[in-house]
Amino acid sequence: MRIGFMGTPEFAVPSLRALLDAGREIAFVGTQPDRPLGRGLKVQPPAVKVAAQSAGLPVIQPRRASSAEAIQQIRQFAPDLLVVVAFGQILSQELLDVPSLGAVNVHASLLPRWRGAAPIQRAILNGDTEMGVTTMWMTPRLDAGDIILQQVVHTAPDDTAGSLSRALAVQGSCLLMRTIDLIARGEAPRIPQDESKATEASRIRPEEALIRWERPAVEICRLARALNPWPGAFTYRGGERIKIWQAHPKDCAEGKPGQIVEIARDGITVAAGAGAVVIEQVQPESRRIMPAAAYANGYRVQAAEMLG
Repeated sequence: MRIGFMGTPEFAVPSLRALLDAGREIAFVGTQPDRPLGRGLKVQPPAVKVAAQSAGLPVIQPRRASSAEAIQQIRQFAPDLLVVVAFGQILSQELLDVPSLGAVNVHASLLPRWRGAAPIQRAILNGDTEMGVTTMWMTPRLDAGDIILQQVVHTAPDDTAGSLSRALAVQGSCLLMRTIDLIARGEAPRIPQDESKATEASRIRPEEALIRWERPAVEICRLARALNPWPGAFTYRGGERIKIWQAHPKDCAEGKPGQIVEIARDGITVAAGAGAVVIEQVQPESRRIMPAAAYANGYRVQAAEMLG
């Protein structure tokens, strides 16, 4: 079985490595073009490209994978099966028809829940305590193909999008190998999704990262976890933007929403619309991440100050 692999971020790397470790024949690796990243906007290759090149695999980086030129290029590699993991583009039926065995996708949710670009972040924001990964047969409709296998992953109260992404990436790679074994034996199921249970996991919008202190503390802490490590939930102290990377809720009846009610070793406690948020880790603008207590000491934070 010649496999074409298409993926872009770090989430896809464990699946690529699992294929390599199992000795599967990988015809090519497709990934997004190199892009400027970070504070200096230095052009950097995607994580999948780095992993593929270190393994000596041929890499293609089409700007639009469903273009006639890209499809012709993929045809020349003659893949029997296409494996797609967080590639970042919707693929056309013409492209999905290239491999004789079809195309399968690894998605970081228990479909049909959380179809779309940000399933992990949306699940955290919603307060889900149960997440998972799904392998499915691909169609041109976003994450709507028939399910092959699913694996449930239970979440911890302090899980962030980063920690869950790492865990789900590993689970997804294991599920992918089981899926490929089923396909090789001609036993992979096709379980239609229940459209009535479908929910959308749209991309995180920049304005969603702003902390609104009138919201309940539980929701504010979910926001901090969902946007860690990117893009980071933030608030303002005076005119300075401050990112909140780690926080937990507590009961508190004091203070107006956004008012600092206590500064202690475990962090800075800020009143919310319901309860309070204990900020544990912060990042002042253009500075490193630091414990909130160290920030309070170094930046002379005072009780009764207002944030936001």
